[in-house]
Amino acid sequence: MVWLEELLNGLPIAGAQRPHPRFAADAAMWRRILGHLAEGHCTLLSLWGEPGAVHLALESEGYIAALTLADQRFPSVGRVHPPALRLERALADLYGLEPQNGPDRRRWLDHGWWGHRHPLGDHYQTPAMGDAYAFNPAEGPPLHQTPVGPVHAGIIEPGHFRFHCNGETVVRLEERLGYVHKGIDGLMLGAPVERAAKLAGRTSGDSTVAYALAFARAVEAALEAEAPPRAVWLRALMAELERLANHFGDIGAICNDASFSLLHAHCHILRERVLRTSEQCFGHRLMMDKVVPGGVAADLDRDGVRRVRALLVNIRRRFPELVELYDNTASLQNRTVGTGILSAELARQYGAGGYVGRASGRTFDSRKTPGYAPYTSLAFEVPVRTQGDVDARVWVRIGEVEQSLLIIEQVLDELPGGPVQRDLATSAVPEGGAEGLALVEAFRGDALAWVRIARDGSVERCHLRDASWFQWPLLEAAIEGNIVADFPLCNKSFNCSYSGHDL
Repeated sequence: MVWLEELLNGLPIAGAQRPHPRFAADAAMWRRILGHLAEGHCTLLSLWGEPGAVHLALESEGYIAALTLADQRFPSVGRVHPPALRLERALADLYGLEPQNGPDRRRWLDHGWWGHRHPLGDHYQTPAMGDAYAFNPAEGPPLHQTPVGPVHAGIIEPGHFRFHCNGETVVRLEERLGYVHKGIDGLMLGAPVERAAKLAGRTSGDSTVAYALAFARAVEAALEAEAPPRAVWLRALMAELERLANHFGDIGAICNDASFSLLHAHCHILRERVLRTSEQCFGHRLMMDKVVPGGVAADLDRDGVRRVRALLVNIRRRFPELVELYDNTASLQNRTVGTGILSAELARQYGAGGYVGRASGRTFDSRKTPGYAPYTSLAFEVPVRTQGDVDARVWVRIGEVEQSLLIIEQVLDELPGGPVQRDLATSAVPEGGAEGLALVEAFRGDALAWVRIARDGSVERCHLRDASWFQWPLLEAAIEGNIVADFPLCNKSFNCSYSGHDL
């Protein structure tokens, strides 16, 4: 029994959450858990709430558990564990939950334009419109500020970056996000499961398969249902096609920000081939709405198998040449090697997922730990680097492309027959509802979904957490000591989601 499981053993169960238990905690136990979290004995998976209650999900040695403190005011998690700070600021904005002794009381998602405070809480306040946001001051040698955004060049989501610089060197970066908050938590309330699944798939469009999968697995866990075996394997195929498309796009975009547009063009040709194959096989370039609770909404026929195998052949023929070009271009290496270094200590503290964490030595991959089908039956490795720079994040992506090709090949070879969807018995939900929690590996890192199904089969509460919540703060750390001109390169190597964060 791992220490976390042993510590929580004997606590009352707070809700019918599956497959990971949710325990009811008092303030004393909450503080005790926070002490272990601050000492690095476990990893914060997410922090979310509802009127009158705050929930905390943790992971330790593959064991996942959630705690609930039924109180409007709760001991601040961010005070002892900085990765939770923005999450608890969002809780205060949305629900009016108050973190006691919180180190940062500024609003995060609420920019003062909603027309009222705490829209999902049990009481409203009408504020003045258009709050001013006080950025933290920086002191030291003669410094100047460089504001960037929230409106950026080209087609890109909005976010504000406030640089404090000494000459060209960045002394500190502070981010201001929340500009694309779209109220997904509120839209989920009372929605039928089918509509909620569509909303989940639109949390961050580039990870639509991953979010749809996380939500579907959470619903299936709550209802104690399983998708048919063929659907489970098709979900993995879609997830790996999504991973390939995004990694090709990222590798090319990083090279483009280093003024090497040739690789950008060739990588985007490969990305386009993946997207076209996805559309030919599943009816949508991004495979949006194809993963649904109970299975998948599109099957793969023989022609689809042939198209995917042809895609693998094409990638294996062309991608190694691009990798060699990246590795042997001195001017490109000069920009990426040693730039934007993220320390292993910070990656571990923040539970950084995906290529951000793995480029700094953190090996976590939710396909392996805690693991889920069919990945538990597949042979693949998790590429890891230790340098923590832009170059390392590129190489992790390169390694993951190679592993995704191996995974897809195994899926095609072992794809079982049978149906691809089953009806979910929402009519069997017990009084008090049913809850499910799921963790899946999106291309950026682990994505979490928690859902409570009401007695009538609708969604009573839902929480979705993107890996970007823990990666955005690390970008601030990685850019320190670099020049302003290297920020686009560092930013693209992280490629955090604005939409997935702002919700």
